Amino acid sequence: MNTICVYCGASKGFLQEYSDAAEALGVEMARRNLGLVYGGGSVGLMGKVSSAVHTSGGNVLGIIPKELEPAEISGSTPGKVMVTLDMHERKKNMFRCSDAFIALPGGFGTLEELLEMITWQQLGFHSKPIGILNVSGFFDSLLQFFSEAVQAGFVSRQAEQALLVSTNPSDLLDKLSSFHLSK
Repeated sequence: MNTICVYCGASKGFLQEYSDAAEALGVEMARRNLGLVYGGGSVGLMGKVSSAVHTSGGNVLGIIPKELEPAEISGSTPGKVMVTLDMHERKKNMFRCSDAFIALPGGFGTLEELLEMITWQQLGFHSKPIGILNVSGFFDSLLQFFSEAVQAGFVSRQAEQALLVSTNPSDLLDKLSSFHLSK
């Protein structure tokens, strides 16, 4: 595992813990020599995690669609920036350039990208590890929904268990690095 795609908000959210976790994740990724692939913005949690990786000496690749560039980038984006034609090309390149995926708190875009990677893994399109950094219980309701979907027969227990969850960045990175998809 050399690069991790981090999905997260272009907003910081209302709790300081969200920003603190994004920064801690970025610092730990750089310490482990793990490059960051992310949405390319320099605002919100995207800005926090990318700045933390970059200032800690890590490699950063931001991938942003041309239409979002003016809205999401404020100031200079650390590392390299790849501008794509649209969201589909952005997501394809984020997938291609990443060895693993982590979701931090975020909105609909974060959730959509996370669920797409989970779905692709479930369908056998990839076997890359997927993790959730569950900061201050942000993802508790979603994780409960996944459990209920298993109980209702719509998601396999194996697919649910393939999703790695932690409240601690270092622990989550350990889980990602030792992940092997069961068949």
